Amino acid sequence: MKLYNNKILITGATSGIGRELAERFCQLDNQIIAIGRNEIRLEELVKFDKRITSFECDISSQLELNRLVTYINQEHKDLNVLINNAGIQYNQTLLDETYTLQKIENEISTNLTSPIKLITSLIPVLQRNSNSAIVNVSSGLAIVPKAKSAVYCGTKAAIHIFSKSLRYQLDKVKVFEIIPPLVDTEMTKGRGKRKISPQRLVDEFIKAYKNNRYEVNIHKVKLLRIINRISPKIADRIMKGVTI
Repeated sequence: MKLYNNKILITGATSGIGRELAERFCQLDNQIIAIGRNEIRLEELVKFDKRITSFECDISSQLELNRLVTYINQEHKDLNVLINNAGIQYNQTLLDETYTLQKIENEISTNLTSPIKLITSLIPVLQRNSNSAIVNVSSGLAIVPKAKSAVYCGTKAAIHIFSKSLRYQLDKVKVFEIIPPLVDTEMTKGRGKRKISPQRLVDEFIKAYKNNRYEVNIHKVKLLRIINRISPKIADRIMKGVTI
């Protein structure tokens, strides 16, 4: 993949992995369309580099998603890279009374159905342009789940399989998947130790992206996949005890 002169849409671009991807691709001389729900943070991101354009949008809302798609079709017909990074996780079990049906709906919509809808809506644009790619951010929990956050694990497993199937469908548009371990972001604040930084994640992803490595296992996920391949029972035992 060519790392420069692209127009890249990034969801969840105002913090964590999304912000690091936006800043890094700017440094590589690309134009960025930053999508997020926080107007103030979007304004801060635009100030970082004049090549960043912001668009305030809650992708879990069908009306706002439609508005975003219309905006891209009218103003950014040269879009050639879509990065689905936005995600939410409630670190709760189904037995927790505060884990409501609304929270479950929010997780499924943000993590799974909205990215699929956005991809489906923007495939015609991506197919018309060269060096086109879709990048989906899943999780090591898509490979082996943990006890908490069953819905989150399920959505990321679905995105993992969806990405693989979509890769079979598309010839012109390449489909990448970032599979991270625990990353030091706002979503994981107060949870776990030995997190990796968003910077390290993006370092590993950029190398894989450049060399057309479509499933990008980040840091400890490489070891987790090896353990899961050799002995799924051991991998399950390891993750069953994870409380983060």
